[in-house]
Amino acid sequence: MKAHILIVDDDPLMCRSLAFHLEDSGYTTATASTIQDAFVQVKEKQPDLILMDVSLPDMSGMDALRLLRRDSQMIPTIFVTARSRHLDEILGLELGADDYVTKPFSPREVTARVRVVLRRSRGQVQPPPILRADTLVLDLEAHTATKDDQLLDLTPTEFEILAAFMRHPGQAFTRLQLVEAAQGVAYEGYERVMD
Repeated sequence: MKAHILIVDDDPLMCRSLAFHLEDSGYTTATASTIQDAFVQVKEKQPDLILMDVSLPDMSGMDALRLLRRDSQMIPTIFVTARSRHLDEILGLELGADDYVTKPFSPREVTARVRVVLRRSRGQVQPPPILRADTLVLDLEAHTATKDDQLLDLTPTEFEILAAFMRHPGQAFTRLQLVEAAQGVAYEGYERVMD
């Protein structure tokens, strides 16, 4: 069964990007732009994990986590925020957050942290994610690619683009989607670099 991730962030671009990358890694997602909407979704859909910004329009993520924990909601939670002060990170972890990631970040990093937190919360070891297409094999954890049992020499960017194609066979991608798959949502370079 696929893990369901609730993304709570008032930035629609951030929500779309995180949802794209998490779904690309096999998770289902839902998004909320306010804490009020997030609480409704927690009750209705019972997510396996929450990715939450600390700064939200109706309530801080820290206060929301306090309320969740007070109501015995022990849903694993990762703060994803621009607040990079060491004190904020310590406070978030002391309130019960399972992890704290500061922006900018790579979606691959967030996906890896989600995988680790879910594994810990379920108390199980998951097999390493492997993508296969005929004789082409990508090991997403080891970052290796083989074709006909021969190791391919791919750059990290080439590896991420190939992984995106293998996760969604037959799907057309925009240049921006490929840049985000390869470089992350925080990439601020020239998007025509993919040409």
